[in-house]
Amino acid sequence: MTKFALAIHGGCGVMAKLDLSEAEWIAARRDLGRALEAGYAILERGGRAIDAVQAAVVVMEDSPHFNAGHGAALNENGIHELDASIMDGATLAAGAVCASRHIRNPVLAARAVLEHGDAVLLAGPAADRFAEARGLAVEEQAYFTTGRRKRALAAMKAHIAAGTQASASESEKHGTVGAVALDQHGHLAAATSTGGYSNKPDGRVGDSPVVGAGTYARDGVCAVSGTGKGEFFIRHVVGHEVAARMTHLGEDVRTASTKVIMGDLRPHNIGAGLVAVGADGSIAAPYNTEGMFRGWVTHKQKFHVASHGEVIRHEPDGR
Repeated sequence: MTKFALAIHGGCGVMAKLDLSEAEWIAARRDLGRALEAGYAILERGGRAIDAVQAAVVVMEDSPHFNAGHGAALNENGIHELDASIMDGATLAAGAVCASRHIRNPVLAARAVLEHGDAVLLAGPAADRFAEARGLAVEEQAYFTTGRRKRALAAMKAHIAAGTQASASESEKHGTVGAVALDQHGHLAAATSTGGYSNKPDGRVGDSPVVGAGTYARDGVCAVSGTGKGEFFIRHVVGHEVAARMTHLGEDVRTASTKVIMGDLRPHNIGAGLVAVGADGSIAAPYNTEGMFRGWVTHKQKFHVASHGEVIRHEPDGR
């Protein structure tokens, strides 16, 4: 079979192991596996990388276990504002939405912008109207809310009141979902979606919808999706920086990704991670936090998911 690969992340702000029941850990890993299966099904039959990353991200947006779509973080006013982007490495075409309050699956809206809009990025109510006009599902705010996100918002406000926000866990602060893929035709793609971080300023936009920062793909080089404090990913143009190191320094995808996460971002003392796939199908998933929800699968049909240090073989239904 022709080589292809898919890698996903569910955010580097993974809960401490004691914060979730074993049933909740199993459910989260199951949804990671389902996301891999959705993308793999497309790649296996010779489909496009951009369709595979979209399919994988939709599964995670629909899951309550990740900070995107259903289960997204709440801002300082208790409102969900959602960001997403998608990029096709074959053409460098990209689409994104930010500060949406009603789009059920922001990555689908980002794809619609890529295909139907003159713009690359649509914001706020305009993004919601665009999505609805394209026939995409929209929801009331209550759809996106979960008890965990309400507790995370309350915890962050308590930290701020006590002056202890620096000690807040990564899971209390933020999270993201993303996917990168190489298809059988040699094309690369990346997609990222997020609710931002708990108690973020009203109207704040992070790196996830910023092409070149949280999402980047270029054929012949790599595809990247990041997770962490978006302001620093924007400043360092993280996705493009990984590609630049590979292009100009001749580094492989693992070396370039690790140097950006563990080197460039280290002085900022922030939680950060990414998944990347190179043009040769190599996969990288560096992170500097206690854990990062992540998973990967290749043409060899081996599915793997992980949250902290352990890696678990995922067995898809019917295989």
